[in-house]
Amino acid sequence: MEIKQLKIFVCVVEWGSFSRAADALGLVQSGLSQHISRLESELSTRLLQRTPQGVTPTAAGLAFYREAQLTLRHAEQAMRAAQQARLSGSVSVGLAPTTAAVLGLPLMRAMRERYPDVRLHMVESLSGHLASMLNARLLDVAVLFDSRLQVSPHLQAARRWRMSALLDEEVFFVASAAHTRRDFPSTVRLADVGQEPFILPSGPHGLRSTLDAAFAQARIQPSVVLEIDSLAMLMEAVSAGLGVTLQPGAALARFADAVSRFRLARVVEPAVLRHNLLCCLPDDELSPAALATRVVLVECAQQLVRQGAWHGAHLPT
Repeated sequence: MEIKQLKIFVCVVEWGSFSRAADALGLVQSGLSQHISRLESELSTRLLQRTPQGVTPTAAGLAFYREAQLTLRHAEQAMRAAQQARLSGSVSVGLAPTTAAVLGLPLMRAMRERYPDVRLHMVESLSGHLASMLNARLLDVAVLFDSRLQVSPHLQAARRWRMSALLDEEVFFVASAAHTRRDFPSTVRLADVGQEPFILPSGPHGLRSTLDAAFAQARIQPSVVLEIDSLAMLMEAVSAGLGVTLQPGAALARFADAVSRFRLARVVEPAVLRHNLLCCLPDDELSPAALATRVVLVECAQQLVRQGAWHGAHLPT
């Protein structure tokens, strides 16, 4: 027996007609008759008396009608109680510009659908700034990718939040399509592009620490002609032919014409990966809303990777 069957039965009794009840419920009359027939079969008794003028409840139907009304009222009270007690509060989430370009909107949509009473405070900033905001308790959750966080004992001791692997991104050599040759390679070695005029984020930026480590591994001193700590400005400078850059595929997510505007080559020898880290305050400092947001963020990121919507990203093994 289902709540829907009770609603249909009560409506038929109150309207005294299958046709009028069907109109009130927006259902097909034959469907209502089938629901009532299944209900009567389940109860092994006749609930309604059919007449040319409509339907009237039998003695059993009248008794069932009273109890069905009571059950429906209790169900409505239960739904109201659940709605009043559903998750609420405010959660601060920090994303770097490249991450926000891919993950920001899907995360906001998922939170709106699953937890409409939770108010998100979204912060887009450089990874280093987000780490400082976490330490200052200005953020609950953030996605960072400063490689030093994983290897530096000093930074591990200084940070006051927990950290786990979220996903890894391949880094690409990116150049302007309008200012490069047509036979642009699909892969490049750092040793072959080390003297190109690079436009990179500055030292405190999480990606820069990853790139500096890769250059050091390849024993290359890159030619950096511009340092820009704005993703949009950096990519515009590359598009204008002022230099080349090294960025994950997510850096191009906000360019609808990325395919025609830029040329990408996967970096090999050494391959360069940016490790995305899910960082948040300790569980005992997170509200239920923040704990739920952390789960949704991970699910959104994993879904984007599996769907191929996060170019060059893969889940850690």
